[in-house]
Amino acid sequence: MSMRYGGPVIDPHHHLWDLSLGRHPWLERARATGGEMDYGSLAPILKDYGIAEYRADAARQDIVATVHVEAGWSDAHPLEESRWLDGLDRTCGIARRYVARVPLDSPDVLRLLETEAANPNVVGIRDIVSWHPEPAKSFAPRPHRMADPAWRRGLAHLARLGLVFDLMLYPWQMDEAVDLVRAFPDTLFALNHAGSPADRSEEGMALWRSGLRALGREPNVRLKISDLVAYDNDWTLESLRPVVEHGLDCFGPARAMFASDFPVAGLHASFDEVYEVFRTVAAPLSLDEQRALFFTTANETYRLGMGEHHV
Repeated sequence: MSMRYGGPVIDPHHHLWDLSLGRHPWLERARATGGEMDYGSLAPILKDYGIAEYRADAARQDIVATVHVEAGWSDAHPLEESRWLDGLDRTCGIARRYVARVPLDSPDVLRLLETEAANPNVVGIRDIVSWHPEPAKSFAPRPHRMADPAWRRGLAHLARLGLVFDLMLYPWQMDEAVDLVRAFPDTLFALNHAGSPADRSEEGMALWRSGLRALGREPNVRLKISDLVAYDNDWTLESLRPVVEHGLDCFGPARAMFASDFPVAGLHASFDEVYEVFRTVAAPLSLDEQRALFFTTANETYRLGMGEHHV
């Protein structure tokens, strides 16, 4: 008989922002266009989202710690986002650790990475490589960044500095990603959003499944199962279930973790709806396997230091 997980939860992927700072160009562009974007309207999230707002959304899910992932802070103001987070009251465990933003092909990359790594709250780096032939759907400035020698030279510093790399891409980039993670076996990669299955056609989903399978064979990759509703706006439990199950089949619970991606996922689902899907799909697993998905994998990947008394 299956039993749903009822223990403490770590959320290893969410964002916070204060729009009055004027530091998030993507949100400022969305405000200028009324919020309309290729994947739907951003209007509901074009407002400040701080610790209080996150806690209100997550209030019923026993979140004991979180990882803040860079939220598109302007490259013109490097290092500021981590300093801003340091200034927040994080005693409740929200933003206990950070994944910071550093452009890995920056001429100043070593100084930026060393400065971020010197902050004990910074445990990872994200420099988005998601490229789409339709410019409005691209998150990266150009294709093939993962193969670029200058970008790779920046990435090469992460293992020495003890930093995880959060990898956000599209499925048609997964062959390139396999080559990347094999070239950096000492670097730990966390694949964001279950590999972003954006093309929901039969061919597109087959490409995602095969690419995820290949990445799952690489021992230095972890999977974040997050924001599944971004590319499945009319989702149901049964439409999301095979995405979660395939991710678990490829990586196993010991190398996978559930994450909210709030407030972005809130464009299409409530926090409780997101975690209801996770709890329901994971219920047939053993409690130890469920604990890995909701707590242990994130705790170990991002060095959160949450002790056994939380389990």
